[in-house]
Amino acid sequence: MENARPVSDSCSEYSELALPNDANPLGNLIGGRVMHLVDISGAIAAMRHARIPVVTASVDHMTFLHPVHIGELVILKSTVNRVFRTSMEVGVKVMVENMRTGVRRHTSSAYLTFVGIDADGNRVPLPQAIPETEEEKRRFHAAGERRKYRLELRGK
Repeated sequence: MENARPVSDSCSEYSELALPNDANPLGNLIGGRVMHLVDISGAIAAMRHARIPVVTASVDHMTFLHPVHIGELVILKSTVNRVFRTSMEVGVKVMVENMRTGVRRHTSSAYLTFVGIDADGNRVPLPQAIPETEEEKRRFHAAGERRKYRLELRGK
């Protein structure tokens, strides 16, 4: 596979402190801010893999398992799961860390699809992702199943 890259090259971690200006009326981080951070984290992994600009094409769904309290650290881990031709699926896992106790909880997850684009905004073929570990191979296979489902929803 020419220009193929190992999945591990795309692994990224992004952290941000939950601050009061992003609080909802209950005093927790607003969900839209978490979604924004997920998009940024996913784009970082996608660009690390593609080495070209990418745009978000879709987000499958977001889970919100626990609230993020103001003052907690939001830690996002993202990885390219699989590349198709001009698109790729990126998985993002959101953890929250209580800065006083060090306790971490999984709070959100999402799968995003990014598309590589050229200077004129046209889709371009992307380098393939090579899964090496058993976990990467599992995510690679599962990404193919999710893509089939996405295409069925679009009626293709």
